[in-house]
Amino acid sequence: MELNDLLEALNAGETIDGGSPLHEVMHRSSQEALRITAELNGRYHEPAEVRELLTQLTGRQVAETVTMFPPFHTDFGKNTRLGERVFINSGCSFQDQGGITIGDDSLIGHNTVMATLNHDIAPDRRADMHPAPITIGRNVWIGSNVTVLAGVTIGDDSVVAAASVVTKDVPAGSIVVGSPARVVRSVTDH
Repeated sequence: MELNDLLEALNAGETIDGGSPLHEVMHRSSQEALRITAELNGRYHEPAEVRELLTQLTGRQVAETVTMFPPFHTDFGKNTRLGERVFINSGCSFQDQGGITIGDDSLIGHNTVMATLNHDIAPDRRADMHPAPITIGRNVWIGSNVTVLAGVTIGDDSVVAAASVVTKDVPAGSIVVGSPARVVRSVTDH
C-alpha cells in the first residue's frame, strides 16, 4: 500500500481499520509531516520559504498569494487544498486525513483546529478511523480558537466567531457563534 491508495480510501470516506496496511501508510506519512512542520516551525522563514514548505507538506503547489504565520501543526498534510489569497494565522492545527479545502480569500484565525477524523465509538474498534472532509468556502472568516469538526462545510462569505465549535454545516453568508455554533444572523444584516 502507498500514499495514493490511502488518499483514495480517505477521499471515498472509507473506514481506515486500526492496524491495517492503510493505517500503516498513514503512520509513515505522519513522519514526513512531522519532519516538515518541525522545519517550518523551528526557525524564521521568508514568506516564499513558508510556501515552499507548505508545497512539500501538501504535495501540491501552493499559490504565491497564500500567507501563513507559523507555527502550524499537522499530522498528515497530504489532503489539504488551499485557494488563492488564503491567510492562515499562527498556532493552527489541521488533521487533514479526511480532506481540508479552503476557498479563495479566506482568513483562518489564530489557533484554529480542523479535525477530519473520528475514531470508532465501539471500544473494540476504537483504533478504526472514519474520515469526513471539511470544506471552507470562498471569502470565509474564521475567528481565533475555533474548532471545525469532520464533515462540516462552511458556506461562502460566512463568519465563524472566535471560540466557536462548528459541528454542522454553515449556510453561505451566515454569522455563527458558540459551542455548538449556531446561526445568529446574516452578514448582510445591519
